[in-house]
Amino acid sequence: MSENCNGSCDSCNVSDCASRKTDFSAPANPLSRIRHVIGVVSGKGGVGKSLVTSELAVRLNEKGYKVGILDADITGPSIPKIFGLHGQAVGSEDGIFPFETKTGIKIISVNLILENEEDPVVWRGPVIAGVVKQFWSEVIWGDLDYLLVDMPPGTGDVPLTVFQSLPVNGIVIVTSPQQLVEMIVKKAYNMAKMMNIPVLGLIQNMSYLECPDCGKKIYIYGEGHGDELAKALDIPAYASLPIVPEVATLCDNGDIESFDTDKLDGFIRVLTLKA
Repeated sequence: MSENCNGSCDSCNVSDCASRKTDFSAPANPLSRIRHVIGVVSGKGGVGKSLVTSELAVRLNEKGYKVGILDADITGPSIPKIFGLHGQAVGSEDGIFPFETKTGIKIISVNLILENEEDPVVWRGPVIAGVVKQFWSEVIWGDLDYLLVDMPPGTGDVPLTVFQSLPVNGIVIVTSPQQLVEMIVKKAYNMAKMMNIPVLGLIQNMSYLECPDCGKKIYIYGEGHGDELAKALDIPAYASLPIVPEVATLCDNGDIESFDTDKLDGFIRVLTLKA
């Protein structure tokens, strides 16, 4: 550090200063105009994060927003299957063209660049992180209101890369009712705070099952306390989603865009105000 350092790196011309912060930000494709980038995260797998990402995208799209999904779950991609997308993405000298769903949601995923979508991705962390940055810098996203980044579970290389390299406006955390999951959620929450990323919302997925005959709520995994957790952590948007058996069939058939629900509407109202 220079003896005359005033603590401001912006006005400093000392190139080898040990205190200078490293800029990891990746440039967006010149043909991309993205207003909001929102990460969808979870502390662990199995809570339905990719499904929630898909439902958020579908509902935002139905409300007139231009939406894209960057599938950053490189080793476990499921977004293309949920939307019924197959094949390889093509490009030009300007970049890679994302796939578009039947309702106009733009999507890129490693499964859309592999020769065989069933091939395993056996790559080390730095390579995976590099692919995520390529999906940001080389994909021609065009004009989007919201780009949802479906991240792998945990707090490893990919979330760190996304937080450091993309202009993330905030994250949505997905959880399920078990107390163990709620404890792990706090790890994702604390990581976001460490990286100065706002936590915009919390969604408790698989909260209950509605009896098809009487409408009674059946708490298969116990009655969760996601609403209390959201209040305790001062998270502005909260939603509780039920288990809907027909959704599994829609995802298997690549037809999630046919699913019609208003249970995310209140959440989206708050989310779009905060993003």
